[in-house]
Amino acid sequence: MVRDITHFIGGTPTPGTSERWGDVFDPSTGSVQARVPLASADEVRAAIANAEAAQPGWAATNPQKRARVFMRFLELIRDEMDDLATLLSQEHGKTLDDARGDIQRGVEVIEFCIGAPHLLKGEYSTGVGTGIDVYSLRQPLGVVAGITPFNFPAMIPLWQMGPALASGNAFILKPSERDPSVGVRIAELFLEAGLPAGVLNVVHGDKEAVDTLLTDPRVRAIGFVGSTPIAEYIYSTANAHGKRAQCFGGAKNHLVVMPDADLDQAADALIGAGYGSAGERCMAISVAVPVGEETADALTAKLVERIAKLKVGPSLEPGMDYGPLVNRAAVDRVTGYIEAGIDAGAELVVDGRGFTVPGHESGFYLGPTLFDRVTTDMSIYLEEIFGPVLVVARAKDYEEALRMASEHEYGNGVGIFTRDGDAARDFVERVNVGMVGVNVPIPVPIAYYTFGGWKRSGFGDLNQHGADAFRFYTKTKTVTSRWPSGIREGASFVIPTMH
Repeated sequence: MVRDITHFIGGTPTPGTSERWGDVFDPSTGSVQARVPLASADEVRAAIANAEAAQPGWAATNPQKRARVFMRFLELIRDEMDDLATLLSQEHGKTLDDARGDIQRGVEVIEFCIGAPHLLKGEYSTGVGTGIDVYSLRQPLGVVAGITPFNFPAMIPLWQMGPALASGNAFILKPSERDPSVGVRIAELFLEAGLPAGVLNVVHGDKEAVDTLLTDPRVRAIGFVGSTPIAEYIYSTANAHGKRAQCFGGAKNHLVVMPDADLDQAADALIGAGYGSAGERCMAISVAVPVGEETADALTAKLVERIAKLKVGPSLEPGMDYGPLVNRAAVDRVTGYIEAGIDAGAELVVDGRGFTVPGHESGFYLGPTLFDRVTTDMSIYLEEIFGPVLVVARAKDYEEALRMASEHEYGNGVGIFTRDGDAARDFVERVNVGMVGVNVPIPVPIAYYTFGGWKRSGFGDLNQHGADAFRFYTKTKTVTSRWPSGIREGASFVIPTMH
């Protein structure tokens, strides 16, 4: 039976009224399992109104009490981890273990946000002039919103809403319409944890909902994760309407493999980072860059051995390495890239097209695909494929490998595998990429550091989670205070200085 998903507005599950719907599939079977309402502008405005009404009371709640709501939320989400992971897996297609990881990485940011009372402290300087003190306050922006992608339906909403709520803002989540149920359930758990109704609202929708959030003056800031063209659109539109924007786009993450690297370790890293979650990760390693022909030949042989052993199947079936893609359009898109790679002259070493799972022939599956001898002018090198496709782009030496990663238009994540500390240190210093891993395949920082790419992978001055998130979701007020001592000095027409 196909169920109807609701919005979550003012602390209440709210049926859609726009009469526009999107299908939510079970990727493992290809069948429609739910309908999601696509909000009208009026429905989005209702969520904004609820948030605006609830925010002052939440902002007036002291940070310690807000942190206690987060502590209770952590208890609730941990108790519901298995059910939430199942819900996530059924709509997204990632395996249960991967779904738990999705949730856990979001939970770690919520844990960090319990320290909000410390992170929100201002500064104080006494006696900067005769009888004059200066201090600063960090205050919430008001109503803020997050537009999140399908590939991490728990982690990225938690990355955005955690610091926003801990800072005293009200938050409106517009999750992906492809797998929207997890966002609603997270909002319900926050309400149960003690978050006042209306402080966290969830509205589903398409461009109409997004544009309403971007143009409504009551929304003071927008966070976004998705493709680069949409990130650019949201960033520029938000700025044109006087909003802060924190927008993260596409990626083409390289992994440089030096001749001295442990090739078994490197191959295992590439298999997990390239094919995990069917490659539907912005931090997926999609380009292997072995240095030297001998390294490339040996690495490719090890990759082929491991690919042959990968288990691909229904997301809820134990023992699967990865499951289906999110929908049929994703399969068709990735298949198109495979065909483009063949046409461009890349060597197709392993072909994942036509992959089927017995009993699930209508599921959205693609087998692991491997290209070798890919050149930097090919679309499969230049563009984000977002599927289980790994390409090997050989470099003749270290400098060429460094240049490949640095000159690509995306600058999200990069890694190097080597035993040479000098090479690793030089790579970290010189590579033009925002997040770097040394013998680490997926360089996602821990919760108390910030996450964000460079170049066309990120738009905005501040990154996600860590201290940057609290800076993004607050504004600084600086106070200069003087209490007269009773001595009258008369009017002064000179700009004040401290001397």
